Amino acid sequence: SLYSVFTVLFMYFTSISTAQTTDCLHLREQCINAANGCESAWNVLEDICNISVLGNRCKAEDVIGCNRIIQVLADEYPEFKNCVCTTDDFCSITTLLGKQCSINKDNISTETKLQWSLSALSKQAYTANRTCLDVNKECVEDEVCNKQLSLYLKVCSVNKKCNMEECQAAIRFFYQNMPFEVAHMMTFCDCIQADESCHRAKELLHGKPCAVTAVPPPSCLNVIHMCEENELCRKKYTNFRSKCWRHVTKKCYDDEACLETLIKDDMPCSANADCKAAYISNWGTMLRVECTCQNLPPAEQSLCELFHHMLHSKSCFS
Repeated sequence: SLYSVFTVLFMYFTSISTAQTTDCLHLREQCINAANGCESAWNVLEDICNISVLGNRCKAEDVIGCNRIIQVLADEYPEFKNCVCTTDDFCSITTLLGKQCSINKDNISTETKLQWSLSALSKQAYTANRTCLDVNKECVEDEVCNKQLSLYLKVCSVNKKCNMEECQAAIRFFYQNMPFEVAHMMTFCDCIQADESCHRAKELLHGKPCAVTAVPPPSCLNVIHMCEENELCRKKYTNFRSKCWRHVTKKCYDDEACLETLIKDDMPCSANADCKAAYISNWGTMLRVECTCQNLPPAEQSLCELFHHMLHSKSCFS
C-alpha cells in the first residue's frame, strides 16, 4: 500500500544524514501537497519502485524502471536533484534510499542493455509501413517489451480517470527505456483507415487519449509557450528544432515576428536519424498534445499554423 511504501521510505530517509533527511522529507511533502502534477509523478515513482521490505532492503523490485522514473521526476521537478541525484545526469533509487546502498551508472546502463539484448525486437532492423497492430502484437509476445508496455498501460489505462501528467511521465519512461530502432518502429507505425483493431493498438502505443487529448484542445501557440516555461520540455523542443528544423532555428530562432514570415513550403525538414530521435524524445511532453488553430485572432493564425506544422505534420517523415 502507499502507506507502507511511505513508511519504508521514511525508515530509509532516517538512515541518511540529518541535513539530507530533512531536505528529502520536506521536498516529498511539498511534492505531495503541490497542485502542479508532482504528486502524480511521485505516485508513479512509488508504483514503479515498489520497494521490497523482504530480503535486501535497498532493492526495488524493478531497479532499472525505478531509476528511470526517478530521473523523470528529477528532470520534471529539478528541486529533487539535491536528494535523489549524485551528479547532474544520474539519479538512482539507491541515492534516494541512502548511502548504505551502492550502485553506479555503468551497472545500470549495462543491466538495461542486457535486458534488451535478450529481446528479439532489439535485433530487428527498422522496416517502414509497419501496422500498429503488428507492432503491438510483437511487443506483447516479447517478454522484455511486454513488461515495459504493461507498466506504461497500467498508468495510462482508459479504465481509470486519466491523469495527463502521470501518463506522460509513463510514456517518457517507456520510450526512453528501449533501443532507438524499437522506439522508431512503435512511434512510426500506422493503420489503414478501415482497420479498427489497428487504430485501437495505435492509440495504446501512442498514448491516446490520456497523454495527448486535452478538453478543450489548446491552441498550438499556447502549447509552445507552456513548453518553453518547463525546463524539460524546453530542452526537448530546442533539440527538436535544431535537429529537424534547422532552417527555422538558423533564420528566426525565437523571434515570433520572424517566424510569421515563414511559409510551410519554405521549411525544409532534415528527417535524418538525429531528427527522428529528437521527435521520439518529444513523446511524453506537452509537445505531443493535440492542438488547434481554430477561433484564433487573424494576427495569430499564421504563426499557430506554422507551429502545428512543425509539431504534427507527417511531411517531415513521409
